[in-house]
Amino acid sequence: MTTSADVRLTQYAAGGGCACKVPPGELERVLSGIAPATGEDLLVGVEHGDDAAVVRLNGDRAVVLTADFFTPVVDDPYDWGRIAAANALSDVYAMGGEPVVAVNLLAWPRDKVPFDLAAEVLRGGADVARAAACHLAGGHSIDDPEPKYGLAVTGLADPARLLRNDAGSAGTPLTLTKPLGLGVLNNRHKATGEVFPEAVEIMTTLNRDAARAALDAGATCATDVTGFGLLGHLHKLCRASGVSAVLDSAAVPYVEPARASYAAGYVPGGSRRNLEWVHAHVEAEVDDDELLLLADAQTSGGLLVAGELPGHPVIGELVPAGDSTITVR
Repeated sequence: MTTSADVRLTQYAAGGGCACKVPPGELERVLSGIAPATGEDLLVGVEHGDDAAVVRLNGDRAVVLTADFFTPVVDDPYDWGRIAAANALSDVYAMGGEPVVAVNLLAWPRDKVPFDLAAEVLRGGADVARAAACHLAGGHSIDDPEPKYGLAVTGLADPARLLRNDAGSAGTPLTLTKPLGLGVLNNRHKATGEVFPEAVEIMTTLNRDAARAALDAGATCATDVTGFGLLGHLHKLCRASGVSAVLDSAAVPYVEPARASYAAGYVPGGSRRNLEWVHAHVEAEVDDDELLLLADAQTSGGLLVAGELPGHPVIGELVPAGDSTITVR
């Protein structure tokens, strides 16, 4: 009988986790030719590349919709399922919503990887959905050359208390709720098989409490930090809000041993593409090594909130719009 210990899932995919996203510049170019949906009840659409769509149902209720899936970021199928589910749910939390129901999205190379291992992936996703008090009911599966897993999630939010990436204002501090370096460690895991339990713990932690704390603090602007890295998501937030940002690189936390792994050469291709895309919008007082870590493609990363949250580091500030979107010091 084949067990999860006999199979390295990360070896069946070219990329891994949110690092396998389509490069942000290429995605924006393609989407620019598609007319956006309109309507007075569509509160958040594709205009600013926010984390999820939001549609008003009535005066005090809006529905939040998202879908997110990716190739294996770790070899353990149960952990991969948990990470993918937490990442998909994060899009709802990042909008200030609460997930209500989700369905599975599963692709599996049945001729290469025992299908029994897919049950462990689904079990991991179900356990995280249960922890989020989100119903998980059914879904869709296909036979595919690369394994992929995630969720399509529907949540609810108060239209008057949304977290949006276009609601930032100058003079507001920036708070980050999870450390960076997950992309680097996932790349090292894929290359060597080394397991980093702290990284798994971070990636499987829901952003629910951080989102609730942001709403309680009166925040209106936030985004989650995933495949486009901190610099990429901050750039999108600043552009949508019509502001710039000053980022204190020394205040940004990293998971151990991300810096040592970066120095050893473990860098996802997605992180390099992120920096290439955002470099023209950054005025840097640090070297490109530091910028590449700030652009590291995260999987199930934390929230970047315009506002202060107790227990989390302030890493910068939104400032009036200038020549560069982001100044890194």
